Parts: sequence; structure tokens; C-alpha cells
Amino acid sequence: MTSRAVRRPVGTVTRGTTNPNRLRRMDRWIAAAHGAALRRVDDPVAVDLGYGAAPWTAVELLVRLRAVAPRVRVVGVEIEPERVAAAKSCERDGLVFVHGGFEIPVAGRPMLVRAANVLRQYEEADVAGVWERLCGRLAPGGLLVEGTCDEIGRRHVWVALGPEGPRTVTFAARLGSLERPSDLAERLPKALIHRNVPGEAVHAFLRDFDRAWAAAAPYASYGARQRWVRAVGDLAGDWPLADGPVRWRQGEVTVEWSALTPRG
Repeated sequence: MTSRAVRRPVGTVTRGTTNPNRLRRMDRWIAAAHGAALRRVDDPVAVDLGYGAAPWTAVELLVRLRAVAPRVRVVGVEIEPERVAAAKSCERDGLVFVHGGFEIPVAGRPMLVRAANVLRQYEEADVAGVWERLCGRLAPGGLLVEGTCDEIGRRHVWVALGPEGPRTVTFAARLGSLERPSDLAERLPKALIHRNVPGEAVHAFLRDFDRAWAAAAPYASYGARQRWVRAVGDLAGDWPLADGPVRWRQGEVTVEWSALTPRG
């Protein structure tokens, strides 16, 4: 009798830190940017990859996506078996939890993979390979969203990728928590966080953003949101932004990846 080899999930166990509502800014953006694509397919599947020690983020993703795409199903994928077992009690219609990693052990190809605070512990050199693997699992028209946020979701930066690779970078914040836009540098995803140095595009972008923020100081009397909108509007003259005032008023700005691509 021969034994069948058990395939091990691809990846390493994360710290698993999570909090309710931690990913609300990312979820809100996904719903706005990708909701129509999710509605167009008969069986839209979204993956919450590496949801952590508690299943809150997957539960919240289901609720937020179903508000714009009622047929969506969410699969929470975790590499730590004990976390999967603990999450099973939260399963419901449209939500299941499975053991796995970057191989994404779901039938077919998902329309969305969200990987928040997963790659932060990896080496920068690992990122391109992980992105390629995850993008290779996407359905046509699918989206990978990979990024990092603080513990309670006030500051967040993420990269959006399609099957062809990276498309945009989004900076999002609770504006009252910012002294200056470059405060978001500490939440840059792994592909960019070590590139916030002179000579790199992301450093130049944050430098220009701080200058625009300082120039918009008179608008602070109308509130941080008005100051942000004014500063982002000034940035649009020099940087290829992929969104407009509707998203800016949410405390967001999305930049084309091509403008921030790391050197070398």
C-alpha cells in the first residue's frame, strides 16, 4: 500500500493580529471599485487570505460586499489549522473557512483575493513571486488587493492588481489622525516600504503630498477633509491619480502603479 503525500499550504504563519473593523477602509474601496465586476458574474467568490487569529475580517467582508453584490460568497483562508477550526462556528450562508495559503485552495478562480497584513513579515524579494502566484489564481476581471494597515484601521496603504499585475496604489486614512500625509509611510506595503528613500518614486510622491498639504493649510479651518481634498487636487497636476473628488472625500487617493514603481 502506498501513502498519498499531503500537500502543505504555501506560506508561513503570520502573527494573526486582528481587530473588528480594522479593514473597513479597504473593504469600502473594494466595494466601490470592484462591486460592478462582482455583480457581472454568476458565482462571485471572494477570498480573505490570512484572516488571522479571529474571523472578524471575513465576516465583515461578506456583509460589505453583499451590500453591492448580493450573490457574493466569501472564503476565509488561513494557514494555521487551529485558526480555521476556531472560525468554523462563524460559518453561514455565503461564508466558509478553509485551511490553506498562497495556493488559494478554492474551486475555480476567485473574483477577489484580499491579502491584508500578510506580506509584511516577508522579505521584499518574496513579494513579486507571491503577487504572481495570487494573480495567477484570479478569474478574468478579478482583483488582488494587498496591503497593510495599523491595528485599528486608521491608516492603510494597498496595491490593487489584476491578472496582468499591479495597477494602482491607494493611500487611505482617518484624516483626523494625520499630522501630514507622509505619516502613511509606516503603512506602505512590503513592495514599497523600503523604497521610501530619496531617488525612489514613492518617496517623491510623499514629499510632494506633504508640500501640497502644507500649502492647503488655510483650508484646515473648514476641516481636515477639505484640506485633504485641496491637497490631493494639487497633486493631480503632477501625479497620475486614478480617482477623483468622490473618493478623496473619503480620505483616499489612488495613484497609478506605474508612477510609483520601485527602481531596479
